[in-house]
Amino acid sequence: MKTNVAINYSIRSAQQADLSQLMAIEQQCFASDRLSLRSFKHHLRSEHSELLVAISADAAVVGYILCLLHKGTRLARLYSLAISPAVRGAAIGKLLLEAGEKAAASHGKIFMRLEVAKSNSAAISLYQRQGYRGFGEYFDYYQDHQDALRMQKTIWHKPIDLQHLEAPWYQQTTDFTCGPAALMMAMSALDKRWQCQQTLELQLWRESTTIFMTSGLGGTHPFGLALAAKQRGFEAQVHVNSQQPLFIDGVRASHKKEVMTLVHEQFRQHCSNNDLAIHYREVSQTDVANWLAAQCAVLMLISTYRLDGAKAPHWVLITGIDERFLYVHDSDVDDKWQQPIDCQHMPICRGDFEKMSQFGTSKLRCAIVLKTAAVRVL
Repeated sequence: MKTNVAINYSIRSAQQADLSQLMAIEQQCFASDRLSLRSFKHHLRSEHSELLVAISADAAVVGYILCLLHKGTRLARLYSLAISPAVRGAAIGKLLLEAGEKAAASHGKIFMRLEVAKSNSAAISLYQRQGYRGFGEYFDYYQDHQDALRMQKTIWHKPIDLQHLEAPWYQQTTDFTCGPAALMMAMSALDKRWQCQQTLELQLWRESTTIFMTSGLGGTHPFGLALAAKQRGFEAQVHVNSQQPLFIDGVRASHKKEVMTLVHEQFRQHCSNNDLAIHYREVSQTDVANWLAAQCAVLMLISTYRLDGAKAPHWVLITGIDERFLYVHDSDVDDKWQQPIDCQHMPICRGDFEKMSQFGTSKLRCAIVLKTAAVRVL
């Protein structure tokens, strides 16, 4: 791992020769829940661990960070962070934390989680300054019976040189206006005269609502969103892999299915009357890459199951794509652990997005492609 130098300290991967100093720091910093020599040796060898040390100018180990790389998930866990008492206050904790996040992100991890004693105000303050948010608690978590605060942070962000859509981010103001929020962000990206604001958000919802949805108020129909964009001067296309009325498999009542079917047919007829193209086909990630390269804005429907377990339809704006990730603006912020920055250019692994972008038992996949009059859609 490349060495980072700052404030007269450097960070590198731990080595076998560091074990005695690591054990000494462990004894100095923790009265219980200590890592054993055997554990340190295991993490030195494990491909699912990142054990980094802070080195002083005289080559002494003055701190370490241990991050666990959960196999088969996009999560990393900050298992332990310790600084020698003799050098505390020299910002070594910040250096180690940044290095640990960078190392975990290099393995394709998107989120870093940690547990910290609720009584450890200094550590909590450090984590909060570095962007971590609490999202839960463990009671009687440590050997000394202290409670633990659970925290999380997004550690992978959009690369600076990624070809992407320059779009503003907007937080939806209701539980059911993700579609209008995504559409506003898309319109503003293509034409700066359109500003994201609540009055427009609600107007777009009224124009494109499905009336009913799986629960609560209706969401927004792709045909309706595309029509709303076209009525505001944008060229729009819908790409969908089903010719059946959309979303009705998510409701049980027959009268709701009838209403949603009627709304679907009305939207479809309005699209035909307004020369708005509907392409009944599968949508691939290659299509998304081509649309973005052609300077189009792309909205896609996803299922929130992999985000919150709710299996709800949800619209996001695609802002970039590379060999490993798609990046999305998600207008819905989970206040339990997310900050608005976590929902901007949010990285989603391509394999995960392939599954996430299919909704319901019918595996509905749908994209709305917008462009200005001077841009040709591929």
